[in-house]
Amino acid sequence: MDKKVVELFAGVGGFRIGLNNITSFDENGKAIENGDFDFVWANQWEPSTKIQHAADCYKMHFGDICNEDISTVNKKDIPDHSLLCGGFPCQDYSVAHSLSKEKGIEGKKGVLWWQINEILKVKKTPFVFLENVDRLLKSPSKQRGRDFGIMLKCFDTLGYTVEWRVINAADYGLPQRRRRTYIFAYKNSTKYGKLQSKLSSEDLINNKGIFAKTFPINKCEKFKTCDISQIKDLVEFSDTFAFGFENAGIMTNGIVTTVKSTPVNVTPVTLGQIAVKNADEKYYLTDEETKKFEYLRGSKKIPRVDANGYEYMYSEGSMSPYDDLSLPGRTMLTSEGTINRSTHIVKDPITNRLRFLTPIECERLNQFPDDWTKSGMPDKRRYFMMGNALVCGIVKKLGIEINNIISNE
Repeated sequence: MDKKVVELFAGVGGFRIGLNNITSFDENGKAIENGDFDFVWANQWEPSTKIQHAADCYKMHFGDICNEDISTVNKKDIPDHSLLCGGFPCQDYSVAHSLSKEKGIEGKKGVLWWQINEILKVKKTPFVFLENVDRLLKSPSKQRGRDFGIMLKCFDTLGYTVEWRVINAADYGLPQRRRRTYIFAYKNSTKYGKLQSKLSSEDLINNKGIFAKTFPINKCEKFKTCDISQIKDLVEFSDTFAFGFENAGIMTNGIVTTVKSTPVNVTPVTLGQIAVKNADEKYYLTDEETKKFEYLRGSKKIPRVDANGYEYMYSEGSMSPYDDLSLPGRTMLTSEGTINRSTHIVKDPITNRLRFLTPIECERLNQFPDDWTKSGMPDKRRYFMMGNALVCGIVKKLGIEINNIISNE
């Protein structure tokens, strides 16, 4: 089987960087790809901005990209491919009958999962590799697990087995404490699917599945199961399903097996190891900014009034005035570089003065090549891109196993 890949919600190319082990680019900005995956089509569209910085960055490094709303793309026009990958937003996946029931079932408009689902229906993609926030497994708050359950139900209907794991990158030696849900799905009709079907779900989660092989865990024993095949109607499923998904699991033939796993930890790369030495002056805090951060990161009790006029005391504990360079970085947000309690503040290793992270340090925390986002993009957008990105090292490690799986087809 060929290794043709389609990348959805591509951003600035994190999946491609990881899968093809990209560590640099040439003098023209073109990425130097060191892997076997052939990316035949990519899509990136940001509806909230006029300038499409992410798509422009992707195009500079890789060439053509479809910079259109994926919902307007004819799915039949997407090239055939063996692997579909992408990091899609966590949204409300609830479904309902359309106004005319003859039209079938409609998901909530604008929800990008349904675009993935439609592509899988049309293209019958053998393998799927997705990333999402960790709260996906628990959403929505009023019906825990419904959204992920709907995804699994869709995959099951289309003949896939799905394995998932919530991975904190720092647990496995990488430089950021970034926890994300990773999903690997495969058609039951593939050679790989047939081989995996001979193994128990418990063995696949503990040591035989793609995540266990790539990111080992301590042996799990207290498994939970549920059968999602019993409810046939997707609308009824959306209305009634709730389940406590744990951070590791598998769904095959409608049977969900899940368990709370603990990682076999690897010593992480620290913030100090990736820090820029003697950063540009513009990243250092002014006296006024220093005072603001002292207040924001300090403990406080503030009287407030809620919408019903009820008075209450809002309290907030203190946090360190700056981030410890001997630890991996905290989870980056899109607001890095702004006056925000969650913003990283570090002491420069050379000057010993307080400053923001530089865009290059943010790229390093996600394991992008230095200055990947530099050309034509202001710092504010560079921070935004990295706050939205994934840790490429996770994708790289899983990509080695996916490469082997597709090669054996």
